[in-house]
Amino acid sequence: MLRAVMDQIRLTWRLLRDPRVPMITKLIPFLGLVYVVSPIDIIPDLIIGLGQLDDLGIILAGMRLFEALVPEHIALEHRTVMAGKPVDVIDAPAYRITRVEDEKPKNG
Repeated sequence: MLRAVMDQIRLTWRLLRDPRVPMITKLIPFLGLVYVVSPIDIIPDLIIGLGQLDDLGIILAGMRLFEALVPEHIALEHRTVMAGKPVDVIDAPAYRITRVEDEKPKNG
């Protein structure tokens, strides 16, 4: 689970730095941070443990929503690179990643 959280943070960071992602979409993760520093909470931070868990949940939900609203081919490209796979050709309309060495030459 910790690995999934770290991967989500890395993906969010990569997407925030990508110029192809619309600026308005990039505001979503920061709204979660605004909630954390806001004095208004669903579960007050005075309740040790639960108060911090709702803050963490809001931040993670903001990152997931951000990822969901980013164009899918961009998020897919970043996930593929993070997995260590080469991305040479991306067929954006079909959201299909192919590697150049996997394509067979057409005879005829």
